[in-house]
Amino acid sequence: HIALSPTTTMAEEQEQYSIPDQPARFARAKTENNSRYLDITTVYDPSFLKGLRVAVTGCNRGIGLALATELTSQGAKLIAINRSSSKELEALNPDESLVGIDVTSDDLCATFDGKITKGPLDILINNAGYFYEPLEKLDSLNFKEQLKQIDICALGPLRISAALLKDGYLKEGSKIVVITSQGGSISWRTTQNPTGHDYGHHMSKAAANMMSVLLAQEVKSKNICVGIFHPGFNKTAMTAKYKEIWEIEGAVDSSIGA
Repeated sequence: HIALSPTTTMAEEQEQYSIPDQPARFARAKTENNSRYLDITTVYDPSFLKGLRVAVTGCNRGIGLALATELTSQGAKLIAINRSSSKELEALNPDESLVGIDVTSDDLCATFDGKITKGPLDILINNAGYFYEPLEKLDSLNFKEQLKQIDICALGPLRISAALLKDGYLKEGSKIVVITSQGGSISWRTTQNPTGHDYGHHMSKAAANMMSVLLAQEVKSKNICVGIFHPGFNKTAMTAKYKEIWEIEGAVDSSIGA
């Protein structure tokens, strides 16, 4: 990957990758008045979603709920897949709502046959995630929590996707989305984590990114697309531990991130 220098304008480097320094990236966008970066509505056209059957995991709160809200507002048929529901989710009146689905359970994710009853899916959004709140350093490592994050964030999407593919709910032309993070970029760690820490989070996102690439390779012969999406820095309960830098790094409300 070719990193941009902070002095290089985005317009000059349209075909290059973004810079890993998130505060500098946000500051440069404001200096340039980059509407694409600062106002997603200038490039976002959701009209294609109308009538599509879209399944979302972990959509009872946070960015998952924001995704569910946006989908239903655009006329998509929401298939909610969660461990438990919420009043906010039920108020959206999902087309189908599956509860009791724990993405870490091999048994619960083994099949969706009979659980989804109204036909195949157009899009699957693997959103369910987990972020261990305490800062992890060498003197405060929690290996159990690290494994939990990897299980939920990397193996979880694989369990769900594999079962839905096996059961015929994802057919030719369908799309699989994995909500992951720039936090999974290995090359960016030296900039974004110059002193290390938060081992479980970053390992889980790197594993999710790798899983997504391998999944894409396996299903491309079926004309199924796999997208690896970084939703940006969102102001949610999951990122509240970083709320002191929300404004410095350009964090947005989850409705915008969705």
